[in-house]
Amino acid sequence: MRILLAQNSLYFPAHGGGDKSNRLLMEALAARGHVCRAVARIAGFGVRQREAYLAELAGRAVEARTAAGGLVEFERRGVEVSVVTEGNSRAHFAGAAAAFHPDVILTSTDDPAQLLLGAALDDPGARVVYLVRATVAVPFGPDCAFPSEAKSARVRQADRVVCVSEYVAGYTRRYGGMDAVHVPISLLESEVWPDLGRFDGEFVTLVNPCAVKGIAILLGLADSMPETAFAAVPTWGTTREDRAALARRPNIAVLDPVDDINRLLERTRVLLVPSLWAEARSRMVLEAMARGVPVMASAVGGLEEAKLGVPYLLPVTPIEKYAAELDDRMVPVAQVPPQDIAPWRETLRHLLTDQAHWSRIARDSRAAALAYAGSISVGPFERILEQVLAEPKRATGSVRSTTTAAALSVEKRQLLALRLRRQAPAAAWFPGIERVDGPRLFCFPHAGGGASGFAAWASGWSGARTICPVRLPGRESRQIEAPIGRMPALVTALADALAGYLDQPFGFFGHSMGAAVGFELARELRRRGLTQPRVLIASGARAPQFRRGHVPPPDPTDEQLLAELGRLEGTPPGLWENGATRAVLLPALRADTGLYRRYVYSEEAPLDCAICAYGGAADANVGEAHLSAWREQTTGPFRLRRFEGGHFYLQPPSAEFLAALAEDWEGNGR
Repeated sequence: MRILLAQNSLYFPAHGGGDKSNRLLMEALAARGHVCRAVARIAGFGVRQREAYLAELAGRAVEARTAAGGLVEFERRGVEVSVVTEGNSRAHFAGAAAAFHPDVILTSTDDPAQLLLGAALDDPGARVVYLVRATVAVPFGPDCAFPSEAKSARVRQADRVVCVSEYVAGYTRRYGGMDAVHVPISLLESEVWPDLGRFDGEFVTLVNPCAVKGIAILLGLADSMPETAFAAVPTWGTTREDRAALARRPNIAVLDPVDDINRLLERTRVLLVPSLWAEARSRMVLEAMARGVPVMASAVGGLEEAKLGVPYLLPVTPIEKYAAELDDRMVPVAQVPPQDIAPWRETLRHLLTDQAHWSRIARDSRAAALAYAGSISVGPFERILEQVLAEPKRATGSVRSTTTAAALSVEKRQLLALRLRRQAPAAAWFPGIERVDGPRLFCFPHAGGGASGFAAWASGWSGARTICPVRLPGRESRQIEAPIGRMPALVTALADALAGYLDQPFGFFGHSMGAAVGFELARELRRRGLTQPRVLIASGARAPQFRRGHVPPPDPTDEQLLAELGRLEGTPPGLWENGATRAVLLPALRADTGLYRRYVYSEEAPLDCAICAYGGAADANVGEAHLSAWREQTTGPFRLRRFEGGHFYLQPPSAEFLAALAEDWEGNGR
C-alpha cells in the first residue's frame, strides 16, 4: 500500500502523545513493507523558524534538505517526510498527494479546522481514514469545544473512522452517528523499558500543565503540601498565565520537555494525570507505568482504559464549557469548575509515606503495562486499511448529515434514533436482531466465545427464535476488530448498541464471563434510566459480590492460560493443539479472560428483575454457594438450577437445560 499521513502539526521531534503516536504508526506500517510518506508542518512559519528546525534535526543526526516552496524533507525509519515551513499547508499537501498517488490518506484530530481532511476528501482515488485521538477536537458531542454540523458531516465522508480507545469509539458512534471502531493506533517504541521508579525519586510530576490537563489540581496540591517537591513540564497547552502560576510556587520545578522520556521518568516519584477534560487514552500513563512509576489519574474519558486496572483513578469535576475563543497556545479556553483536591492529597500522601504500598503499586503498574505493550501491534490497523481498499471509495458528499442529539427536539431525537437503528453498529453486535420483532433474549458467551455458540439451541427449543446472541469484537465476522479488554468499556458499547432495541420485553442470558457482562449491562441500563431486563439468567458464574475488593492477579502466559482452560470440565480435548485454531481464537480469549480477571464488583442497589442461577453439578470452580449468592442481587424472584456436567454443562445443550431455559425465559421474560 501507498500510505500518506496528513498532519497539521510537527511530525518529528514531537512531544504531544497524538503526534508521537502518528509517527510510530507510520513507522510500523513502513516496517511492514508499505510505502509511507508524511506531510507535516512546524509551529511557526518563516525563514528563521526553518533554520532553527534544520539545526534541531542536524543535532539529532537527521539528514534534512530544503526543497522548493520552503519544504524541509528527510527520511526517518522508512518514512519520507515533508515539513511545511512557509506558505499554505493545504496547497502543499494537495500537491504532495497528487505526486504520490496514495492508496490511503490518514488524517486525524490534530487538524480540528479540517484543512487537510477537506483536501484529502478531494483526492479522486485515495481512501480516507480519519483517526480520532481526542474527543475535544471532534465537532460533535458534549466533550467538543466547537460543535459544527458541517464539520461533522465532513468526518462522516471518510471511508473509515478509527479511534484511539473504546471510550472514544463509543463517543463517536453515539454522538457522531458514524460506525467508528477501536484498534491500537497508539503504538509503543520497540525497546526494553527500564525499571525507573524510585520511592525516593525527586518529583511528583505533571506533564503539560494547563487548564484541561488539571493544572488547578497541581497548584492546589503544591500549596497544601509545601514540603513536597513537584515538577511541571510545559508543552503544547501551557499558557503564559500557567507559567506565571507555576513560578509563584517555590516547590514546583519547571523542567524542559524531552524526547527521551526515560530522562524525565527517572526523576519522577509519582506521575500526576489530573485531566479535567475527557482524555482519549493517554500515552503518558502507559509509558510511566511501563517504567514502574505509579500514576494518579482522573476518572474521566479513556483514562480508565489506560490505567489497565491498577490504582489510582480519582474524582474530578470535569470541564463542561469552553469560551468561543482560543488562548495564546491556540487551545479552546476552558471554563474550569472548582476542584476538590482532598482525595488527591490523601492518596498522594499515602504513596509518599508508605514505601511498601508505593512498591506494590509500582510493581503492579509495570507488570500490567508490559503485558499490554506485548499484546499490541500494527496488525489490526493494517487489516482495516486492507478492508477499506477492498471496498468502493465513498463518494464525497454522499453521507447524509445528522445533528448532535443533544441539540434536537424530542420528535427529531426520535427520528435520529430510528435512523441510527438502521445503521451497522447494533446489527454488528447482535446479528439478526432486526428479524426478532417480539421479545428478545440477549445472550452473552463465555470468554472467547461468539454468537455461533448459541446456534445449537435452535434444534431443541421452539423459543430459539427469540434469541439475540452478541457478537463481540475480535471474533467471527468481527475478527478484524480488536477485542475489548475492559468491563466498563464493553458494557458502555453494548448499552449504546441496545438503546434502540428495548421497545419489546427482553431478558439476558450469560454464561461464565457472559453472566458478569449481562449483570453489569443491566446495571448500566438502569444508570441511564432505560428499560430493565425481565430476567437475568446467570450461568456458570459466581455471584458478582465475590469480586468485592478483588485484586487482579498477573496476566498468565499463553501456555498458562490454555492449561487453566484445559482443566475446566467440558473443554473439548485437543482444542488448542492446532496452531491455526490457537492463532484465530487466542487473541479474543486472552482479551476476554483479562476482562473477567480484572473485573471488580462495586456496590449498587439490587436489580428488580428476576434472576435465575444455573451451574454444572460437577463444576469445581462454581459451587452451589457461589450460585445461591446471586439471590442477593435482586429484589425480585430467584431460582437456582444445577445440571449434570461441569463448567460447560450446556455444550451441547441437553433437553433438561432447554426445558429449564424455556420455563425461566417464557415465565419471566415474555
